[in-house]
Amino acid sequence: MHSVLLLNASYEPVRVISWQRAVTLFFSGKVEVLEEYEHNIHSVSLVIKAPCIVRLISYTRMGRKSPPLCRSNILARDSFECQYCARELAPREATLDHVVPRSQGGATTWENVVCACGSCNRKKGGRTPREAKMNLRKKPVKPDWLPVLQIRLHGQIPHSWHPFLAYSRRG
Repeated sequence: MHSVLLLNASYEPVRVISWQRAVTLFFSGKVEVLEEYEHNIHSVSLVIKAPCIVRLISYTRMGRKSPPLCRSNILARDSFECQYCARELAPREATLDHVVPRSQGGATTWENVVCACGSCNRKKGGRTPREAKMNLRKKPVKPDWLPVLQIRLHGQIPHSWHPFLAYSRRG
């Protein structure tokens, strides 16, 4: 089954939820369905279209939490591309590289961790990009949007989600 994009009452993306959770929220009166998938969900006494996008009825204050620094968010921020050779990477083959290695005092921060292919990560080793004569494609920055929303469906984001995700991605 498909995942569902949950929007706040202000139409800002909150998170990706399961279709089961979306249906539960709908029948409890907490969300309205904005978009539906083509396929149906069957119960003993009911057939409904599977929800694709749901919006909370009441605004939920989310605050300005920064996105968590985790592997999936780093990979999403870097578009699953090696930041040294630009090779597209599958999630399993992607590695994380400390730009300034931890052995040289580098911290695990948004500004110091990038997605890298295994061969570039090994080539760079415990050196800085300058020492290894390797250039970063772009400077790593802390995003003000939630990168993992972009990858939750393994790159197969429903077309109807794009306007809401583009709105939320200001970085």
